[in-house]
Amino acid sequence: MASDTQHAGADLAIRQARPEEAEALSELAIRSKGHWGYDAAFLAACRAELTLTADDLTSAQTFVVDGPSGPVGFYRLVVRDDGVCELDDLFVDPTAIGSGVGKRLWAHAVVQSAAAGCTEITIQSDPFAEGFYRAMGARRIGESESGSVPGRMLPVLRYAL
Repeated sequence: MASDTQHAGADLAIRQARPEEAEALSELAIRSKGHWGYDAAFLAACRAELTLTADDLTSAQTFVVDGPSGPVGFYRLVVRDDGVCELDDLFVDPTAIGSGVGKRLWAHAVVQSAAAGCTEITIQSDPFAEGFYRAMGARRIGESESGSVPGRMLPVLRYAL
């Protein structure tokens, strides 16, 4: 049987997340964060911030890419009143990193942001993911403190639509 990575290319559809997927997507987020080599204590500190509820999946535009064994990536987009969309989450399962899932989710988020009338997307990024967003055309505009680890500063990026 082929792995999710072999199936994670452009042929997989992006669909809206379902509220009952909150736990599975939360676990995907933790696995994705863990891909960067963070230790168990760090991941435990991030767990509350990475845990999604059914309301989280319905209060923001949330989209999923499925692989043969379930979700292999998702993103959440918060549309603000000021013409800015915040990319609140974008996570790819480690089995699908490097397969194009992240790029597909990003491109979908850009289209959704424009359709919502936004003029820019802002991202508070994990330091290891900053290069991905820069490669997608975002530029660093500053930094902000992590909501999980006090004193840890995270890159903030902006993508103009």
